[in-house]
Amino acid sequence: MSGYSKTGVPGADELLFLPLGGSGEIGMNLNLYGHDGKWLMVDFGISFGDASTPGIDVILPDPGFIEDRADKLAGLVLTHAHEDHLGAIPYLWEGYDCPIYATPFTASVLRRKLSESEYDTDAEIIEIPLSGRFEVGPFDLELITLTHSIPEPNALVIRTPVGHVLHTGDWKLDPDPAMGPTTDEAALIRAGEEGILAMVCDSTNALSPGESGSEGEVRENLAEVVAEHEDGIVAVACFASNVARLESAARAGIDNGRRVALVGRSLWRMTESAKENGYLEDLPPFLTDEEAKKYPPEKLLYICTGSQGEPRAALSRIARGDHPNVKFGKGDTVIFSSREIPGNEISISRLQNQLVEQGVTLITARDRDIHTSGHPHRDELIQMYQWIRPHIAVPVHGEMRHMVGHAKLAQECQVPHGIVPRNGMLVSLKEGGAAILDDVFAGRLALDGNRIVSIDSTTIRDRRKMAYNGFVLVTLVMDERSLLAEPQVAVEGLLEADDDEWDDLVEVAERAVRGMHKSQLREDGQVCEAVRVKLRRKMQEISGKKPQVRVHLVRV
Repeated sequence: MSGYSKTGVPGADELLFLPLGGSGEIGMNLNLYGHDGKWLMVDFGISFGDASTPGIDVILPDPGFIEDRADKLAGLVLTHAHEDHLGAIPYLWEGYDCPIYATPFTASVLRRKLSESEYDTDAEIIEIPLSGRFEVGPFDLELITLTHSIPEPNALVIRTPVGHVLHTGDWKLDPDPAMGPTTDEAALIRAGEEGILAMVCDSTNALSPGESGSEGEVRENLAEVVAEHEDGIVAVACFASNVARLESAARAGIDNGRRVALVGRSLWRMTESAKENGYLEDLPPFLTDEEAKKYPPEKLLYICTGSQGEPRAALSRIARGDHPNVKFGKGDTVIFSSREIPGNEISISRLQNQLVEQGVTLITARDRDIHTSGHPHRDELIQMYQWIRPHIAVPVHGEMRHMVGHAKLAQECQVPHGIVPRNGMLVSLKEGGAAILDDVFAGRLALDGNRIVSIDSTTIRDRRKMAYNGFVLVTLVMDERSLLAEPQVAVEGLLEADDDEWDDLVEVAERAVRGMHKSQLREDGQVCEAVRVKLRRKMQEISGKKPQVRVHLVRV
């Protein structure tokens, strides 16, 4: 028998799983399944930059492994329309001659994103109806409707002669999702009865007890909170992709005699996709922020992007006072109907403090039950394992602590085998359990301005070092024997203009040159390195930091 280990190509008797993003982290999902000479990609998402990636807003999985095997890629299936599951396509969909499969709403969202990218005409998007069954290469696929914080989330049943996999995507069990159907329990039970070799499953809330809660309850609570504030503007900050929450906020405003305005481009794009697919149809037209200026404050409810403190989002611009059409102040209320994504705590606190300084009343999910997670808590995971009864548990979509906790829960649910994968771990799924076949490269890329670079590139590393440790630039003017002028030293991020240490730095640079042998003075590289080392040591002595030091040598 031949297979991946011998040929580098999945064999007819193999079923392989390879995460290139989303395992050991939340976001940036990219998963591959291999069988009978072909690969199937499930999701292709992004993550977002933080303090450790200065100047970087978007981080992408490195698809190098499958790029090198693009002729073996049968297709890409999208489980739903969140950025962390499809956001990389507009940046990286180059060289893939295969279709993208998605339900109508997800396809609509993707088309809008692609229309703003260079791949607008290159991507073949095939719409699959809810609960659709279709074939992609050697894979027999079926969508199973779930509930989540966006319309049309799907689990994917992947059938092969070797065995069947249930790939859950993002999900929860919501008896009252407020938009769209409830989870297709009957289809999940049928899949379990048919036999599932492995379940590749969301781990985000695997450490959280109980159940995640219902969107229907959030809708009722939002309406109550809005009703309590009769005076002033009311604004609701939420994720643009949570169309059910958008509708809940809109209905809360309408039921309390307020016109509803959307503030933020992503809200308008998501609303257009929703209406194209039969959602939000029975709501009156939303106002633009320009149109909203005609109404008195007590007759307005704004729905805003920027609940995570994103500096360029609508709510941050309003809080800074630089939005052209929307101003908040004393007597106004802002409702944060969202959770804090880990890593965003500082930016959210900054935003909320700016609003409070302007006299705005804040209401968050800590104050009232106005948010619910889109991911399953432990009781929901237990229910899913009871329906599916997989032979192998494969936790994904979570940090390592979430995935390990999920794996332990699966053991308690009597799942015979399990594996906690990390990005780049190529796993063989078979009746005897899961076996690691290979460890392949699974890096990260960054959108740096209008360029895509490796997150480990010299540019990003140097920027990170400068952000934490500052920067020193010294200019030397020399002939082949000596300095012809006093060194010019520039320091960024370490010294104030009137600090006494500036003269010390000039003297250190001069001494470094004077202390060199005549033969060394003729070598540019040796001069630069000698001055660089001395200045770095001096700056560490002065500041306790190890800055980036650059030496610019001019020969005359």
